[in-house]
Amino acid sequence: MRKIYVLRYGHRPERDKRVTTHVALVARAFGASGFILGDVVDESVYKSIVKVLELWGGDLHVEMGVNSEEYCVSWKRNNGVIVHLTMYGLHVDDIIEEIRSTSRDLLIVVGAKKVPGFFYEIADYNVAIGHQPHSEIAALAVFLDRLFMGRELYLKFPNAKLEITPSPRGKLIKRTREH
Repeated sequence: MRKIYVLRYGHRPERDKRVTTHVALVARAFGASGFILGDVVDESVYKSIVKVLELWGGDLHVEMGVNSEEYCVSWKRNNGVIVHLTMYGLHVDDIIEEIRSTSRDLLIVVGAKKVPGFFYEIADYNVAIGHQPHSEIAALAVFLDRLFMGRELYLKFPNAKLEITPSPRGKLIKRTREH
């Protein structure tokens, strides 16, 4: 089974904690198998991810502080495909079938600050979720939803202590085991 990792580039700890945490949560909830926070370690982001994994389950691989550019070079050297989400790329609907058809591992790069040209050049695909300014969280969610054709919305996570019971009103949370 191929790996699908999300690399968050350009995280600024003083201002991006919530957004980066949400990028990681979307990666997990929408079917990615790994989350990489490039170039910096942010313990508050890490603790938030671990807490979600402990309560809601899943096997998300998490790494922090790796050199983003070296990680991308290594990913390609190991025959992986790099997808860079940018509003300047090709429209997702025009390229998603080609990306979906590969059996190679995918690294999805999501920027936080102005993205250096390196990422545009190393990417196998520069993909746009529309060509207007928008959130990287939304871009990742739409991309993964298109990639998995909506099936990711029905994922069940191993080792979950909590699960939502769908309800037309109110909040129903089922404890699946003691914690």
